[in-house]
Amino acid sequence: MNLELLESFGQNYPEEADGTLDCISMALTCTFNRWGTLLAVGCNDGRIVIWDFLTRGIAKIISAHIHPVCSLCWSRDGHKLVSASTDNIVSQWDVLTGDCDQRFRFPSPILKLQCHPRDMDKVLVCPMKSAPVLLTLSDSKHVVLPVDDDSDLNVVAAFDRRGEYIYTGNAKGKILVLNTNTQELVASFRVTTGTSNTTAIKSIEFARKGSCFLINTADRIIRVYDGREILTCGRDGEPEPMQKLQDLVNRTPWKRCCFSGDGEYIVAGSARQHALYIWEKSIGNLVKILHGTRGELLLDVAWHPVRPIIASISSGVVSIWAQNQVENWSAFAPDFKELDENVEYEERESEFDIEDEDKSEPEQTGADAAEDEEVDVTTVDPIVAFCSSDEELEDYKALLYLPIAPEVEDPEENPFGPPPEASVQAAGPEDALAGGEKKQRQPSSEGGPAKKKARTTTIELQGVPSDEVHPLLGVKGDGKSKKKTAGRPKGSKGKDKDFPFRPKPYRGDRPSFPVEALGSSGPGGGGGGGGMKGRAEGGLATAGSLVAQAYKQHDIGGMD
Repeated sequence: MNLELLESFGQNYPEEADGTLDCISMALTCTFNRWGTLLAVGCNDGRIVIWDFLTRGIAKIISAHIHPVCSLCWSRDGHKLVSASTDNIVSQWDVLTGDCDQRFRFPSPILKLQCHPRDMDKVLVCPMKSAPVLLTLSDSKHVVLPVDDDSDLNVVAAFDRRGEYIYTGNAKGKILVLNTNTQELVASFRVTTGTSNTTAIKSIEFARKGSCFLINTADRIIRVYDGREILTCGRDGEPEPMQKLQDLVNRTPWKRCCFSGDGEYIVAGSARQHALYIWEKSIGNLVKILHGTRGELLLDVAWHPVRPIIASISSGVVSIWAQNQVENWSAFAPDFKELDENVEYEERESEFDIEDEDKSEPEQTGADAAEDEEVDVTTVDPIVAFCSSDEELEDYKALLYLPIAPEVEDPEENPFGPPPEASVQAAGPEDALAGGEKKQRQPSSEGGPAKKKARTTTIELQGVPSDEVHPLLGVKGDGKSKKKTAGRPKGSKGKDKDFPFRPKPYRGDRPSFPVEALGSSGPGGGGGGGGMKGRAEGGLATAGSLVAQAYKQHDIGGMD
């Protein structure tokens, strides 16, 4: 479909539900890539499911973390994906191969992370009860951003549209604008209610087009500002919001807010129920309320970058909201006729002849002469919807789609080489065990060399409590917290998360290495599959292992 035709005269926001995306396990967060062709979904069992949004099918599954994935962000070119889990780990992934490039371990849970809009080497991380941290991936260094009040460390942060500035907000309503490269204070202001009282900043979101951004605050009001006005006011300015959006009837608190792809609409998800409120930014009027299943709680909302489509997450399922496409037959030419069956067409004399021998050729002038000009059909013009306002060309190295391997019903074990048993026998007896270990480390779907272990960097933050629990897992100190049951079974070893693709179980004699080394994260998924009778350290197989087993079929069967 031609993306230029999307700028229609009608409304440009979704109107009704358009199906769901079931990731098998519980979905917690989702984000589109820059073009809207791929949707990454972080799940409760630590996996990242990447959907091809055009076909609505799973393009790749990355076994990313042991604990639930709480935040995701694509790089600008779409080749990298940065994720955070509730065990305070931030990881960078290669989307094509599914390999982990590097990891960062933080002392406190990660509330949000965001890749730099232009510089793919920088990532902004918002740890819990800590000042925001700017990571540099190439040298694994970090910079702690300055805050307004050292005693108030409930800080949220976001890059502006082009990454030139970082906006931070604390629980006292103070917004700081920092230069990304120097971390110097450029501008600041305080968000106040009708009186001099302040309100806590919950989130800051920028539009993909234009200079507008919104601030979601604890007083249940969404304020829309112009970034150019903020920079003009400077330090301790008093800018007025362009719009104040709220639910005056129900006083709804907002869980998640974001702009539409063109920046003309704002969607906010209710924190009480699965309901999406859509406002028109220029006027500030409420144009649509989308209601999901009653009784469900909303977790995340994402608007498609170039289409009027919204993805929302509730009860572990991704819901898609889109426009109702109605066929308008009256829009065709007046002499258009709908045929019930094929009709033989009678050709008129010389109708389809390349040259009419009998026709005299008059001199061509004006528009007729322009028709004889050669038309360039080889040059590909850039799609305007995919280009920024300061760019003329598209990024031709960008990753828009993922290749999917065809599913073969009866695949051969190793069609392009000797059988694995022969290669083990050819090696010396002392190398048999080492060869078995290499086989275990080898991805079954690719058959390539063993994957390099990702480098892990520990980020030291002064004065940050290390006993905090992520809000997704429950309240700190609660003995019945979900932290014990979330994620994969307890038998999963830390080294297994470095190798997201695992080979099929050994079908010969029992291997010489202990069964406990596999734990419950072995190929069977539940600790007892594939002929292995070992149990997880925590006891019998759990319901979560059934989900893991289903995913193993995807990983092993060649879906990736």
